[in-house]
Amino acid sequence: MCLAIPARVTELLGADRARIELSGVQKEISIALVDDVAVGDYVIVHVGYAIGKLDPEEAAQTLAIFAAIAASPGGLTGAE
Repeated sequence: MCLAIPARVTELLGADRARIELSGVQKEISIALVDDVAVGDYVIVHVGYAIGKLDPEEAAQTLAIFAAIAASPGGLTGAE
């Protein structure tokens, strides 16, 4: 099973690298697999690679679903 999450690009670092932010956490990722990434774009991130772009509305909906799951009994871990 894989999990890819939407994250906002906060900085382009050159050499197909970018910094992303998700829930206050920043991480450097590769953007080599996605064309025309700009600061402010939402990208789908899997194991340190952007694998696609996402429109802001779809990103907001997906992040809201993750937040609801995390707030539910058992959260994202499934433990109760």
